[in-house]
Amino acid sequence: MAAVTTSLVGEACRRHRTFPTASVALGRVLTGGLLLGSSLKDLEKITVQFHCEGPIGNIIAQSDAKGSVRGYVTNPEADVTSMNSYGKFDVRALVGGGTMYVTRDAGFEIGLMKEPYQGSVPIVSGEIGEDFAYYLAKSEQINSAVSLGVLMKVDEDEASFNQPVASPEFSLERLRVAAAGGYIVQMMPSADEDLINHLENILSDTPSVTEMIRSGLGPQEMLETVLGDLEISLLEETEPRFYCQCSRERALLIISALGEAEVRDMLVKDNGAELICHFCNERYQISAEELLELLKEYGEA
Repeated sequence: MAAVTTSLVGEACRRHRTFPTASVALGRVLTGGLLLGSSLKDLEKITVQFHCEGPIGNIIAQSDAKGSVRGYVTNPEADVTSMNSYGKFDVRALVGGGTMYVTRDAGFEIGLMKEPYQGSVPIVSGEIGEDFAYYLAKSEQINSAVSLGVLMKVDEDEASFNQPVASPEFSLERLRVAAAGGYIVQMMPSADEDLINHLENILSDTPSVTEMIRSGLGPQEMLETVLGDLEISLLEETEPRFYCQCSRERALLIISALGEAEVRDMLVKDNGAELICHFCNERYQISAEELLELLKEYGEA
């Protein structure tokens, strides 16, 4: 499984106005969640939650069988002012310890809601990719190589962004996602030791995800690079996108579900209401007239 997620990660970061390191963390979780969701069917959804002990708070991503993904961080301004020992964003410093949860929701089947399945593992790395691999090994008993990458740039600068946000040169509007993506390579239970060793040798010499994307490789070419001389066959191809199911109609339904007293209180105190979707940061302004219409509906019920 492989994906180029530059566009959708950029859209998520733009919507949530994430600072540089938070952007990288969110992008990695969105990409990992998208890759996990690639095996879903029909109405199934998967939700990945990193409940972090570090300053970033929680990182959430939800994907479906159609290649749609949405997500957010609870502290979009979380950032670090120095890189790690590899010269990359120190995501581990923001994440810290904590717990990773993965919930698989099968949706409706023959009119019945199937019980969702949830697995959880401790956050062992904080760099996200290693945590996905640990989850797959411990919770789903699948040995996997997981690589997730996000490269940040300032405008069209060729140098990677490495300025602290406190510097006068920093501007959130100029910050952009130059490359994002990832891959998951999973071992079949029948894989012999020679094949495993061969694949490990190939992976050790593989360029980073963002290097491959910046050189123009797509998902299939990335897998061909990662797997070397091993034969691959394309089973399915989907165009990934950042997509949220929220809408004005859903916002009104949520307000209506609060009850007549609450809606009347909004009307009297605020002369309206505002709802913000956590997943996409879309703001819905509900007018006094719309609240009055809801109150009329209570009277008719």
